[in-house]
Amino acid sequence: MSRSIALVDGNNFYVSCERVFNPALEGHPVVVLSNNDGCVVSRSDEAKALGIRMGVPFFEIRPLVKSHGLLWLSSNYALYGDISARMMRLLSEFSPCQEIYSIDECFLDFNGMPGDAVIRGHDIRRRIRQYLGITTCTGIGSSKTLAKLANHVAKKNDSCNGVFDWAALPAAGQNLLMGRLDVGEVWGVGRKLAMQLQRMNILTVLDLQRANSAEIRKRFSVVMARTVAELNGESCLALEDVTAPKASIQATRSFGRPVTAIAELREAVMSYVIRAAERLREQGSVCAQVSVYIHTGKYRSGAPYSPTISIQLASPTDDTRRLGAAALHGLEQIYRPGCRYKKAGVMLTGLQPVFAPQGVLFTDSEQPRAARLMTAMDAINKTYGMNTATFAGAGIEQPWRMQSMRRSPRYTTSWNELAVVSAANKHS
Repeated sequence: MSRSIALVDGNNFYVSCERVFNPALEGHPVVVLSNNDGCVVSRSDEAKALGIRMGVPFFEIRPLVKSHGLLWLSSNYALYGDISARMMRLLSEFSPCQEIYSIDECFLDFNGMPGDAVIRGHDIRRRIRQYLGITTCTGIGSSKTLAKLANHVAKKNDSCNGVFDWAALPAAGQNLLMGRLDVGEVWGVGRKLAMQLQRMNILTVLDLQRANSAEIRKRFSVVMARTVAELNGESCLALEDVTAPKASIQATRSFGRPVTAIAELREAVMSYVIRAAERLREQGSVCAQVSVYIHTGKYRSGAPYSPTISIQLASPTDDTRRLGAAALHGLEQIYRPGCRYKKAGVMLTGLQPVFAPQGVLFTDSEQPRAARLMTAMDAINKTYGMNTATFAGAGIEQPWRMQSMRRSPRYTTSWNELAVVSAANKHS
């Protein structure tokens, strides 16, 4: 019996999260911008209808603010991440096997579950809308690639009402639909790969499904050959119940304005170390090497300055203090006075499970105490909001922070930014 795999995702996810707490955004063209309010990272359907492309710089579409009433917001990643976590918890109730693919997408295995898959898809759609206010679409197929493609069909065809299952169509209907879909809509087929396939006269999804698998493998890779098999209903990509720990963790941001003083660079780097270390502990790992980089940007006068330095630790650790000390030591070595820096970042590499590393003589006695401190800080920040407990080295005012001129309140993760409800007292 063939498998039944569903891909569920939140439509226009960042915009949808904003609309949950600001219903006045409904019906208007809305875009959410990237760090420093640079480029479009999410668009409402109304904004898409204006021809606004994903990734377009905001300055190019700014005239639409006046001419078409375009509304824009700065990214609010704390809000989006929390809504995503709630959505994924709800979705886990619909299948014992779930793979979280991105902040707004996850695969669910419906194999062996009683009832109709399409009905279950509509149940998911109603539940998420009722509990979270987010609109979703569900695509269902016998492979992950077909589920991804079905999700695209569900989004683009109003008649599907947000749910589409390949199995609901006869073979002739599936062929007709695939023949209308551009090959670039296939999961994993990017723009460059689509162009190469088109030169082979593989223009549609149906063309790729019917392509010679051996030839595709020879011309491209075994991955593309698996894609062809998946389009033919053969499940080659298993669902991952548990996300594999990251091999490296990176934290980086562009500055809201150029930074020249090393004191401000120290604050920025330390704040990135704090965030990266939290993620390190969250996945149960320790780090053996810390890398730091700073760069001036490609538009400065003269040659860009973009140095990177890596510091090997005496023993692997998840202690923010030790990671921060290493990162700041590296920063001192690569800092060049007189430069106007636009960005900095840290990367933690050499990751391994927390129980694996061997101790170092004369330092082991400090490890239990450091672990308790880090655990306490993480618990405080998880309960009361990010940076409730932090390190002085990250600074207080942080004038270098990225610009977020129109960030909405962090309604679900900050006590100081909770939604306020007022009720008028009517007298009879």
